[in-house]
Amino acid sequence: MVLATGAHERPLVYGNNDVPGNLLAGAVSTYIRRYGVVPGKKLVLSISNDHAYRAALDWAESGREVVAIADARANPTGELVEQARAKSIRIITGSAVIEAKGDNRVSGARVAKIDAEGFRIVGDVTASSGGYSPVIHLASHTGSRPTWRDDLLGFVPNLVKGVVAAGGAHGVYATAEVLADGVAAGAHAAEEVDCKAAEVRLPQVAARDDGEACALYQVPHEKPTLRAPKQFVDLQNDVTAAGIELATREGFESIEHVKRYTAMGFGTDQGKLGNINGMAIAARCLGRTIPEVGTTVFRPNYTPVTFGAIVGRHCRELFDPERYTALHQWHVENGAEFEDVGQWKRPWYYPRSVNGKVETMHEAVARECLAVRQRVGILDASTLGKIDIQGPDAREFLGRVYTNKWAKLAAGRVRYGLMCKDDGMLMDDGTTSCLGDNHFLMTTTTGGAAGVMEWLELWHQTEWPELEVYFTSVTDHWATMTVTGPDARKLLSEVTDINLDKDQFKFMDWREGKVAGVPARVFRISFTGELAYEINVQANYAMHVWKMLFQHGEKYHLTPYGTETMHVLRAEKGLIIAGQDTDGSVTPEDLGMQWAVGYDKPFSWIGKRALTRPDTKRSDRKQLVGLKPKDPKVVLEEGAQIVFDPSHAIPMPMVGHVTSSYYSAILGHGIALAVVKGGHHKMGETVYLPMADGQVHEAKIVSNVFYDSEGERLHA
Repeated sequence: MVLATGAHERPLVYGNNDVPGNLLAGAVSTYIRRYGVVPGKKLVLSISNDHAYRAALDWAESGREVVAIADARANPTGELVEQARAKSIRIITGSAVIEAKGDNRVSGARVAKIDAEGFRIVGDVTASSGGYSPVIHLASHTGSRPTWRDDLLGFVPNLVKGVVAAGGAHGVYATAEVLADGVAAGAHAAEEVDCKAAEVRLPQVAARDDGEACALYQVPHEKPTLRAPKQFVDLQNDVTAAGIELATREGFESIEHVKRYTAMGFGTDQGKLGNINGMAIAARCLGRTIPEVGTTVFRPNYTPVTFGAIVGRHCRELFDPERYTALHQWHVENGAEFEDVGQWKRPWYYPRSVNGKVETMHEAVARECLAVRQRVGILDASTLGKIDIQGPDAREFLGRVYTNKWAKLAAGRVRYGLMCKDDGMLMDDGTTSCLGDNHFLMTTTTGGAAGVMEWLELWHQTEWPELEVYFTSVTDHWATMTVTGPDARKLLSEVTDINLDKDQFKFMDWREGKVAGVPARVFRISFTGELAYEINVQANYAMHVWKMLFQHGEKYHLTPYGTETMHVLRAEKGLIIAGQDTDGSVTPEDLGMQWAVGYDKPFSWIGKRALTRPDTKRSDRKQLVGLKPKDPKVVLEEGAQIVFDPSHAIPMPMVGHVTSSYYSAILGHGIALAVVKGGHHKMGETVYLPMADGQVHEAKIVSNVFYDSEGERLHA
């Protein structure tokens, strides 16, 4: 293995070196020479070696002003130094930048003789270079410890058998030497594996006379380190020179302990820029040399690597976690086809064998839909996100994160809520049930559960920490079985002690009792528009309850149904799925759901201000509507673009797209939900959907509620 990993330029550690406009000298040259961009107008350069003079020369060649070069050496004499002098660039020897000035951007710098009082000069970019550090990370992964070299002011790899280094990786920097070293390393590697190395003719490279670099790791400030402006060592983890000094005073003498006390080198940077400087500061404080203090261990990977680049095909199911409900084995045994929803394996549909032929998905879904509409069906809804919310300020918190009101929701009642981002766009929806005065159970979409939990914690911890409210994810604790259809009450009444009378147990109520002898919470809510009960039991009792429901449900032709059927049923009722019918650019009013927005709430809530902006009130925004294809057999493609005038020259003005589309067995017609510009005011109008194959489908804009628009079945 040939390591040709190069070297990193080291920044100098000085006050306020994190203010924007502080750059590495090499970065300045890269911006100018590679990208043709000069990152400022006036450059102040602070260096300890000849290489960094290149940045000043590049800056001057670009036509910008080099204010000064602060060279820590007393008498720099190299070739690049002489080129700078020939251009009349001011060089302040034996000096360094001790402090950058400016709040949001560098506006100047204080320059001082080492250990002397400084003076201020004006500039908008401060660049520094403390020399170069060979990249030893990959070599360290072999388990060998690197070796310090005083002549390089850096560590070099201690190579194990079968590994050879070339170029900057082991301290060879001059161009001619780097080329020769690379050829020699390649030839050696070829010989080691019994291959003949090809002859290589090296190009002629002009030699350059460079002066010797000096060791400068932390620029002394006029004030003690603790009193001076912050001097950052590890810019990724905000580790300062003062923090390292404090670590040594606290008694941490091992560099690995200093690393853990300060977090130096802990980030994805893995100490590439700051480690040498940090070790030097620790060594000074401990009265030791840098090799005595040593270096920390670097962990793979050297740069961020995607999982896709490192996993093998043998990993298969281990590549992405799979989550299973407590009823998964029953679904497998009963022939369910599965789809992945937020890492969960959810039953998609249950194909049956009819006359020796297995149903297609279309046939199975049509059968399942009719079973729910005409008799009774059952869905494993355990994957719905469930968040237990408690605390004296729980009700107040709900009122702030939901668009609607929660102050008067009584125990035993359930309310549907919309959750918006602070831009007013819908992010999730679900029901929240009042379990007690200070106790609520929130449900979320399956895929949105983790995001909503994080959202609640974010707002609580950063915006409203004064509210006493607590969140616990209980998604896995509760298994949820949804019994849906005209016979749902008859079936459930056979296995529960809860009074299911429609006047005693109304829509959007919940009750506690036993189902199949198991303590349960039963919610009368519906995602299908049918009479429905969601049964929640402790997950380890789920299989017992599920089987008891099927045992009693045989006489009612109880039919299991999957997510595809659920989607059709909810679309027939015009019910949305966040993330399918919304895309981060849809407001509650766009969905025709202003009834769920409490504009008159006496306090602000997330998204309220955004929903009063003129842009979100425009009448020509894309709005949710129903589409009924002219041909009842046509099922429009989801994502299909919508136009008002199909004869318009290409490109046609697109006015919306299809978000959900299915064939409705109960209606005998294709149906779709779509967002259309100004759609709420275009009921009855015809729109057109040009397809890739040249066909143009016609559809009428209708209400998004296709079935039982009065809700009689829901309240049966």
